[in-house]
Amino acid sequence: MLLPVSPALGVVLAVLLVFAAAVAARAGLGRSREILVAGVRAAVQLAAVSLLIGWVARYLAPLLGFVVLMFAVAAWTAGRRITRNSTWWWAAVPIAAGALPVVGLLLVTGLVPVRGLALIPVAGILIGGALTATVLGGRRALDELTTRYGEVEAGMALGMLDRDARLEIVRPAASDALLPGLDQTRTVGLVTLPGAFVGMLLGGASPVEAGAVQLFVLVALMAVQVVAVATVLELVARGRLHRE
Repeated sequence: MLLPVSPALGVVLAVLLVFAAAVAARAGLGRSREILVAGVRAAVQLAAVSLLIGWVARYLAPLLGFVVLMFAVAAWTAGRRITRNSTWWWAAVPIAAGALPVVGLLLVTGLVPVRGLALIPVAGILIGGALTATVLGGRRALDELTTRYGEVEAGMALGMLDRDARLEIVRPAASDALLPGLDQTRTVGLVTLPGAFVGMLLGGASPVEAGAVQLFVLVALMAVQVVAVATVLELVARGRLHRE
């Protein structure tokens, strides 16, 4: 076991969480409360999932329900991060467009069986990647649109369609949402050994098997995130996802 579940682990986690919040406050980042709440929520949610997942994995209906719950929470989180108005629910579209086809492909080809201990982690990784790309792409696109709206109006004055004028402005900034995934893929094995690789090794797999699984995860995540960013860009350009 990499980390024994003991009181010492709880103390270290609490110290690290308080330290992160204190540094954020000291640096004026304005996220101290969010850091503390996120840490506590993660502990509660992981405890609940750890107790639930053994039962969910045995039956198809609860298994699919759990995957739907993951998707719903991801859509809610992404939407409320991007905008606070009633258009937030459009964030479900890029997450679904990115993650669902890849999950479906894996199920159809038999690479991932319809079992909880296989489907839930894979679906969680892909939905989480789509969530991150959607939030980063959507926020960057709307920030850029707000800052440079005069250029959008100038483009429309020259005869460009509303969608095309917005897309021309927001595309370069929103594409930065792909950088974290690209950097992780380019530096894997040289800078970090990601979770899937380490988890496979700890589970008894050979280094070659662990490397194959990690490669699959990274490539699948790139595909998911590219689709998510492209979709959220289209939604912003068409005015479906916007701020007041």
